[in-house]
Amino acid sequence: MSSTSSSSPAASKERQAVSAQSPESKDTALGMSPAPLMKKKEPYPFWLGGVAATIAASITHPLDLTKVRLQASGDKRMVESIRKTVRTAGFVGLFDGISGTWMRQMSYSLCRFWAYDESKKIVGAGKNAPAWKLALAGSMAGGIAGLVGNPAEIIMVRLQGDFAKPPEKRLNYKNCFDGLFRMVREEGVSALGRGVIPNVFRAVLMNASQLASYDYFKSELLKTRYFDDNIYCHFTASFAAGTVATTVCSPADVLKSRVMNASGPGSSSTLAVIRSSFAKEGAMFMFKGWLPAWSRLQPTTILIFLTLEQLKNGVDWYRGDTRDSR
Repeated sequence: MSSTSSSSPAASKERQAVSAQSPESKDTALGMSPAPLMKKKEPYPFWLGGVAATIAASITHPLDLTKVRLQASGDKRMVESIRKTVRTAGFVGLFDGISGTWMRQMSYSLCRFWAYDESKKIVGAGKNAPAWKLALAGSMAGGIAGLVGNPAEIIMVRLQGDFAKPPEKRLNYKNCFDGLFRMVREEGVSALGRGVIPNVFRAVLMNASQLASYDYFKSELLKTRYFDDNIYCHFTASFAAGTVATTVCSPADVLKSRVMNASGPGSSSTLAVIRSSFAKEGAMFMFKGWLPAWSRLQPTTILIFLTLEQLKNGVDWYRGDTRDSR
């Protein structure tokens, strides 16, 4: 009886000492093999989003080209605009200005995906975050990326819209770099900021709607018993995100294209473009080209996120990691 009572406090202290130790030390003290440490997942390379967007934009470039020409010219129908391009420049004409698209994606898109991930950390938007936190992170990323990518945005729009102009008004840039150098030389450094207000506004809307809604829809789909973290879930979430983004961004997209295409003195301010367009076409001018915009943005959104998810899978495979399906 006395031996039992005297050994009890000592045994209790030993158990408390073991409990205070780390899991590895605890297992060793109890005569067990140490439990393996959970390896902290490394962040993905910051440039993955830019690469994914460049691949997607290269595939859908003809649709983007048609959208810009519809917004900036007097063409009324998407199919007719495509036929006009093929008739005058051949099928290769559908890829006019693709170097500007590449420059834009590797500046604007690369920046927005990186800034979005960083902004989510700032606002505390982790897994299953509420929609407003995702939208806030997307808005922050859009503001940064809109500023960084504005020069490339101008060059892309000009390269795409140039052939729709009369020959005497064409800029005839050879490629994106020629366009950038000529714009600075002929119009001054201030030209790099042309249309920056509608462009940043559009970028905020785009990222708050496209990136945030994709994350939100994906999270909601994964909560159901019908979806796992695979291509079917990614496709469904990106399809919904593309439709939301097209509708939200249409007004700013139209204004951006018209302001950036304007080259005459006094005709390139955002207010001047709004007044002129509203007087001639009414309020619905803000949704002109919605169908080609949706036709372009929808597959682009799907391709971006499907490609991005596969690139992440490739990085995980290279690292020997496995992604959490939830």
